[in-house]
Amino acid sequence: MKIKNMKTNRITNPLGFDLGKPRLSFVTYDTTAKKQTAAQIQVALDEKFTDIVFDSGESLAIDSLAFELPIKLKPCTRYFWRVTVWADNGEVAASDTAWFETAKLAEPWEAKWITPDFDKEIHPVFVRDFDLLKEVVSARAYVCGLGLYEIEINGEKAGDEYLTPNFNAYDKWLQYQTYDITDLVRTGQNSVEVSLGNGLYKGRFGFEGGETEVYGDQFALLCEIVLNHADGTTTIIHSDDSWAARKSKILFSGLYDGEIYDAIFTDGTSYNVKMLDSGYDRLKARLSLPVVVKEELKPIEVFNTPAGETVLDMGQNMVGWVQFRTNATKGSEIVLQYAELLQEGNFYQDNLRTAKAEFRYISNGEESTVRPHFTYYGFRYVKVSGWNGEVNKDDFTGCVLYSDMDQTGGLETSNPLVNRLFLNALWGQKGNFLDVPTDCPQRDERMGWTGDAQVFSGTAAFNMDTYAFFSKYGYDLAKEQSSLNGMVPMVVPMATVKGGGSSAWGEAATVIPWNVYLHYGDKAILEQQFESMKGWVDFIKRADEASGSKRLWTTGFHFGDWLALDGEDPNSPMGGTEIAFISSAYYCYSSMLVAKAAKVLGKEEIACEYELLSNEVRAAVQAEYFTSTGRLALNNQTALVVALFMDLVPDEHRNRLAKDLRERLKKDRNHLKTGFVGTPYLCRVLSENGNNDLAYTLLLNKDYPSWLYAVTMGATTIWERWNSVLPDGKISGTDMNSLNHYAYGSIVEWMYRNVAGINPVEDQPGFRHVRLAPQPDYRLKYANARLDTAAGLYESQWELNEEGQLKFKFVIPFNATATVELPDAKLENVLMNGRSFNDLEVSANQSGKQVQVELNSGTWEFSYTPEVAYLKYYSTHLPLSELLGNEEVKHVLADTVPQTAAFPQEMIANIGHQSLRELSHMPFLPISAEVLDELDVKLNEIKVIVQ
Repeated sequence: MKIKNMKTNRITNPLGFDLGKPRLSFVTYDTTAKKQTAAQIQVALDEKFTDIVFDSGESLAIDSLAFELPIKLKPCTRYFWRVTVWADNGEVAASDTAWFETAKLAEPWEAKWITPDFDKEIHPVFVRDFDLLKEVVSARAYVCGLGLYEIEINGEKAGDEYLTPNFNAYDKWLQYQTYDITDLVRTGQNSVEVSLGNGLYKGRFGFEGGETEVYGDQFALLCEIVLNHADGTTTIIHSDDSWAARKSKILFSGLYDGEIYDAIFTDGTSYNVKMLDSGYDRLKARLSLPVVVKEELKPIEVFNTPAGETVLDMGQNMVGWVQFRTNATKGSEIVLQYAELLQEGNFYQDNLRTAKAEFRYISNGEESTVRPHFTYYGFRYVKVSGWNGEVNKDDFTGCVLYSDMDQTGGLETSNPLVNRLFLNALWGQKGNFLDVPTDCPQRDERMGWTGDAQVFSGTAAFNMDTYAFFSKYGYDLAKEQSSLNGMVPMVVPMATVKGGGSSAWGEAATVIPWNVYLHYGDKAILEQQFESMKGWVDFIKRADEASGSKRLWTTGFHFGDWLALDGEDPNSPMGGTEIAFISSAYYCYSSMLVAKAAKVLGKEEIACEYELLSNEVRAAVQAEYFTSTGRLALNNQTALVVALFMDLVPDEHRNRLAKDLRERLKKDRNHLKTGFVGTPYLCRVLSENGNNDLAYTLLLNKDYPSWLYAVTMGATTIWERWNSVLPDGKISGTDMNSLNHYAYGSIVEWMYRNVAGINPVEDQPGFRHVRLAPQPDYRLKYANARLDTAAGLYESQWELNEEGQLKFKFVIPFNATATVELPDAKLENVLMNGRSFNDLEVSANQSGKQVQVELNSGTWEFSYTPEVAYLKYYSTHLPLSELLGNEEVKHVLADTVPQTAAFPQEMIANIGHQSLRELSHMPFLPISAEVLDELDVKLNEIKVIVQ
């Protein structure tokens, strides 16, 4: 038995974070035991645990998901902690040692804010030399620089993170970082240098070209270095007017336009600095996870375009920058420009709008390894200009930059396109979870859009440990709300975008903290965000009551079902679903989430109040939008999906609405038309309401509009639009067209929950108990998922073999339980670990068409032949050879496309792997889109049992 994943506030060994009341978590694994019987947590001020400040003793009350440490923390102190776990089989495990280190807390600052005494557009480097005569045993630097900064001690970068002090609402709070610089200082002469760049604080940022000096107009630094000596004394070096400044070799920096670095530039002048009266009221120890280089990629190719450009292909749309080695001649300028796609084989940046996205380096003639400092790029392709000699891909390295989150989930199926889709969503998260959950990482935007973050938050929590990431975002969101009377802005931080209050976007305040609680089982996130959650619903309630709409939300600006394909106005991106229906549905949904959060926190009166409010809104929606027979007045995909997902439909009419959704999809040729509101729930609603086959159809469609269309077009991230790139490879537009925009990647939550069947449950969150309910389909031969949850590692695998038999394998971690639901199964026909239930002491029962089994931790395998035969549906998207292999299908084709009956076997052998739709463009088989659609209707009625 072993212990891993020891985290404080779900961060591994956090240094200098605002920890509040620290919550310790851990995972026990590698054991045949089932349950934890007791645990002990010890905390000490030294690694040998001779100075213990807390000892729980052998306790029954310690929950590995979150144990709140009941001690008063001291400032600037490292605490070491360890865990011992006892199991029900007598095993005992002792952990390695983990630690957390506090920041300054309430300790006063000696450092002063300083700014350089030269033009505010010139990038500064603050400098301070100091001598140390005594040995240093520990050294810390506490730093905040505005806009962005990097600190060096004796010429070496402190820490491995970038773009500090990160991105937040600078007008409301500022984060400082803590660095362990013990190994960088030395006895004798030392120097500290802090370089500053623009960033969000001071540089160009926002819509339509943005604004400069969004939060401030001066570079500023606060730096306090604390050096503890072997003799017990302390030296403090702090920023004040004794420091100096020089002009940086970074001549320009901007998040959108890039950076200019002149290695030749030297200004020997030492400039004075001025102290600023900025105060410390807004200053707070960090909440942001470090933004680090998590991966490195090498270019897969260097090629010359038809226009004569030299371009690197990274093989993956990524976020960060390219670092390169060069020994270019003195004075030569190397220019790197970044882009997401090519057009007609040439380098292309038009979809970046006004963002230049470039890096300019002027060489001093010395061999150097070069990178930017205060910017980042979203790109797959890099155009290289000014390079001396032949461009060698080995000289370039792609540095993949995102917040330091552990990847927790993985999923693989028998379909390589689906596997690529999963990776695309994962890469979209990597690229856009860069301190703020941005909408896109490449054009002149890169903002923390609340709607995008909300709809993807469930997928995000499956893919990675997002607790700390979303905790910081939620804190910032609540700060913005505090001056908006509960309204949630469109973007967080607001920066230049002052509007807000839209349904689905504002639900970032309620949906994200609830998803985080559900995934990690730590109610501290609800405690932190509860007033924000409640404030958002109160904002809606005031708007409702002011308009006299009686529990319907009919006022204000809303984005609607953003970028849906069912709108009547082709120039409007808001979709065809009535805005008031969407906003009222979210009014109901968010009210219920507030009620649930209140109940978790023991706020029973508030829970009753908001549950009543939610029920009143539901009743109003039903009265306004449903007929007495259960028909929804709005007959489009998103309206039907939202009604089912948000439990707006009367219970007695739920099946009716599910059938209406099936009919609606049939009219839409079994293709999605949903936007940002409908898409996250579409397949989940289908699978959970008797239409699992349609969910798979939508997943596996390869023509526009579909998820796999982008994959077949070579996408390596999720697109903003269903047709960001047209079939001929041309971009569909440049006004709002990102190729790395993760919202539609929310399909991955359905993959985890419904394909693999891993579902957290509300009454035992944090995956302490799960519902394992895979829903296979014949079109995937297998699916395997792994999820390293807060409770431990789950695995869920299923396979449909050629004999039509279903096989499942589940791994449930130590101290966890699961309810397994086996679809289309009969109790007496199911084998568990090779034996029938009659021979096993296990809780199993027949529940309709399912067999339900209650399981403890362990590895469990099931096999059976499903009672309800799995069906194969034919369509024009299947390979021609597969279509011609069925006699009934051949007759349909002979009536509609008689040419197919005349194809010789040799021809079928050559082209049979292609679908009828792919072949319809060939001169020997011209078929119109209308005929193909008619064929799909006929072919979908032909079903073959997969046995």
